[in-house]
Amino acid sequence: IPRAPQAEAPEHSQLFALWAWSQGKYSSKIPQLLLDEFLDVIYWFRQIIAVILGIIWGVVPLKGFVGIAVFCLINAGVLYLYFSSFQQIDEEEYGGTWELTKEGFMTSFALFLVVWIIFYTAIHYD
Repeated sequence: IPRAPQAEAPEHSQLFALWAWSQGKYSSKIPQLLLDEFLDVIYWFRQIIAVILGIIWGVVPLKGFVGIAVFCLINAGVLYLYFSSFQQIDEEEYGGTWELTKEGFMTSFALFLVVWIIFYTAIHYD
């Protein structure tokens, strides 16, 4: 009876990709599996920043365009410092700086607005 091939567990394939890359079995470029994981890290890091800044903006009582502009600057700036200085990755392997900077931005912006509005309304509503 022929068996259907079973998919390898994601942990094994990720570990194999990392091992193979470290052993030089890939070109100097990072394997696609690791590229996708790094984009996931950026996405979730951005969501954490959105929640933290939304809480701060709601408690402080920051209002209007200034709050939105400062959020955008902090969000983009922190992520840029993370992937360019801390991780020291080659941005071109991800499609350039702009692709990394915009990864998950709109979702984090929406989350920021929701958290900001909830906290501002809960604390400062008369």
